Amino acid sequence: MDKILRINMSGADGPQWAIEPLGAYAGLGGRAMTSTVVAAEVPPTCHPLSAENKLVIAPGLLSGSAAAMSGRISVGCKSPLTGGIKEANAGGQPSQMLARLGYAALILEGAPQEDTPYKVVINKDGAFISADNSLRMLGNYDLVEKMKAEFGGKVGCISIGQAGEMKLAAASIAFSDMEQRPTRHAGRGGVGAVMGAKGVKVIVVDDAGAPMRPPKDPVAFKAANKAFVAGLRKHPVTGQGLPAYGTNVLTNVVNEAGGYPTRNFQTGQFEGASRISGEALAELENNRGGEGSATHGCHRGCVIRCSGTFYDKNGRFLTKQPEYETVWAHGGNCGIDDLDAIAQLDRMDDDFGLDTIEMGATIAVAMESGIAQFGDAQGAIRLLEEVGKGTPLGRILGSGAAVTGKVFGVERVPVVKGQSMPAYDPRAVKGIGVTYATTPMGADHTAGYAVATNLLSIGGQVDPLSPKGQVELSRNLQIATAAIDATGMCLFIAFPILDQPDTFQSLLDLINGFAGLSMTADDVTALGRTILKQEREFNSAAGFTKSHDRLPEYLSKEALAPHGVVFDVSDQALDEVYNF
Repeated sequence: MDKILRINMSGADGPQWAIEPLGAYAGLGGRAMTSTVVAAEVPPTCHPLSAENKLVIAPGLLSGSAAAMSGRISVGCKSPLTGGIKEANAGGQPSQMLARLGYAALILEGAPQEDTPYKVVINKDGAFISADNSLRMLGNYDLVEKMKAEFGGKVGCISIGQAGEMKLAAASIAFSDMEQRPTRHAGRGGVGAVMGAKGVKVIVVDDAGAPMRPPKDPVAFKAANKAFVAGLRKHPVTGQGLPAYGTNVLTNVVNEAGGYPTRNFQTGQFEGASRISGEALAELENNRGGEGSATHGCHRGCVIRCSGTFYDKNGRFLTKQPEYETVWAHGGNCGIDDLDAIAQLDRMDDDFGLDTIEMGATIAVAMESGIAQFGDAQGAIRLLEEVGKGTPLGRILGSGAAVTGKVFGVERVPVVKGQSMPAYDPRAVKGIGVTYATTPMGADHTAGYAVATNLLSIGGQVDPLSPKGQVELSRNLQIATAAIDATGMCLFIAFPILDQPDTFQSLLDLINGFAGLSMTADDVTALGRTILKQEREFNSAAGFTKSHDRLPEYLSKEALAPHGVVFDVSDQALDEVYNF
């Protein structure tokens, strides 16, 4: 990847594009690229929906190569939801395709003169941008079908649904999967609203004629890739649990640990957990059958295959296998134990272009306000329909849990920096609470997945109910995660590399064999720290202080059943997370 595609939507004669050399951005990929560009080019105090903000889409360092698990993509901007810097991550096909076309980043900047949806086509000959009013307010599924009909069955799509066009702060960006379905989303932080503000409805990527990226040292690369895959398959999580039951394998685990947020974080266990667990979901999918039903990869090169395909009662495709976070958000957090209803909500989120975590948390806040009742699956579906229609209520809900809580006078609103907390209650899993509080991204479990050590004893063991050791755990994981996000690797590789030193070494050998480098573990740490430092500096310039690195006050006062615990990591300790 030796170039950047920059598209300026502000031209008086319409959008203009240019291909640029990497320059100061040479050697960067994924989150390292998105955060570096945003920190260097976006005014921290700008309005997130203004022409001054930029949307950066970047494949990882290893994307487009034969490296296993290397098809993740990063999306960066100033977030409409948090007001700070944002990196949202997704699977799907476009990362590999953009990388094979040679693009280390696609940067959307400016804003169009008129309210017209644009489509962008990127291929080996460059970029082609055209206004297309027939795309207006299409859902992602109809939109991608339209692009397939126009450009064929081998292109990849990056798109927004109605929520992105309406510039709602919970809007996601969809990335098409191997079957050309818009099921993989850069969900968090409202990145879809920024794409909508740029006037871009869909980006079609056609890598026909583009070769796979070759390694600098083919022999070393091939050997390292083989060893790396063997390490992934040897670990019980990536080799057994995730392939068999998907990410939703965590439902029973977290529920039994008493850290499963239920009915808007009122308790830590859900009585209906077994009915929506990974085991129950896999059994349902296997019984219904269909291609890729219980195991499926989200991009080519995936060997963990923790995804699946959900078919309805009549055997028709409905959605990808709902992820753990989605099942929790629309399930236990709303008191719903119906997998078919949860899958329907997941399909609607993907079609409208909405973050499932944010929307599940928002609906739970709305339920607490009395707009609907906990456990009312059809009521949840009706609320989500309001968002897709863009009604006044729908626009409130589509703005996220923080806004919804303010509008309807709810005190228990589980957000940090305006972003909803995911599926682990920080009172019972205190390491993830530290991550929620201190990551520059707003409440985000993937920024430093302390659940691995707190509950699964991966990479050691830190008592989830004690404040002791949580700061160090979260700090180290945030550093490591930032570096992994730069490679284009799936975050789930963290399980074996934390437990198996030889697998971590094979990852280093893989990177070095591909790029002709001699990176060490210390270099990985330095990369992660550099990324976090510039993200923190951006947020500081945007007005964030240590007071923003806090959880909602009620979590330190309301004891969580069944353990009767509160979040008791001190403010002083939280302020020490970034003392590196």
